[in-house]
Amino acid sequence: MPKLPPLAAIRTFEAAGRLQNFSRAAEELGMTQAAVSYQVRQLEDRLGRALFVREKGRVRLSETGLRLLPAVSNAFALMSDAFAALGSDEADVLTISAMTTFGGTWLGARIGGFQLAYPDLAVRMSMNNDLVDFDATNVDVAIRVGRGPWPRLRADFLYRSHVTPICAPAFRDANRIERPEDLLRVERLAPNDPWWAGWLAAAGVDAVPAPQRSGVELDSQLQEASAVQAGFGIAMMTPLLWRAELDAGRLVQPFETLYEPGTAHYLVHRENRVGVRKIERFREWLRAELEKDRHLLAEPLWTPLP
Repeated sequence: MPKLPPLAAIRTFEAAGRLQNFSRAAEELGMTQAAVSYQVRQLEDRLGRALFVREKGRVRLSETGLRLLPAVSNAFALMSDAFAALGSDEADVLTISAMTTFGGTWLGARIGGFQLAYPDLAVRMSMNNDLVDFDATNVDVAIRVGRGPWPRLRADFLYRSHVTPICAPAFRDANRIERPEDLLRVERLAPNDPWWAGWLAAAGVDAVPAPQRSGVELDSQLQEASAVQAGFGIAMMTPLLWRAELDAGRLVQPFETLYEPGTAHYLVHRENRVGVRKIERFREWLRAELEKDRHLLAEPLWTPLP
């Protein structure tokens, strides 16, 4: 590809040629008339041809300038349209990355309310548990679990992570689950997960024997919910995210004890995008929606990690 002349010189030529006046071009570009003249002369020297005919007190395009100007003007118009379209797309579309479980339960059930509140904004939501590279993707905000803070990101605390055993009512009844110790003799999903040991200790079960086999391990609580509703076992799940199923009786939480793994849920985005309208509106909406569920959890779970 042939090497182009400096873009600044091309831009100066386009303005000067379109306006047929170096002084007006200087005003448009925020330059001095001498700087415009210098940039044009540099371009002419590079091309080896005059782009303007200089007459007393005025300039006009030469034959070469007349041939070149339409192509240059069209190129700048195309670039301007492309950047305008990109800016419009970014302004009107909120791209959210959410963890699979949170996005497929709590957020997925409510995101329509955000769309109704802000009909001028389109929403794209992807669900995965991978770390987000904000520099390599078009993701505006992400909801992730961790301890924070993270460099160059604003992290808004949402709530502390918490889990407890949850199963289908038929499974509870068939296995006569009445005390925490009863969980040691039933099918537990991911029995080697540290969450099980942590919860059992919090529930007062001291001597916890190591599981004899690895058992079933699934990628997310969404998959675990399908398994436990089918009666295949009991899993460590987050009751806040399964409130509808618990209220409807499709799932049950046999015990009140909760275990905190020492992490929290956060809304994160690039620090240099603080104040962007679509991000701020989503942040405000998300916090308001969580406030509606505040009564469902003990107050310490709404307190940021130390």
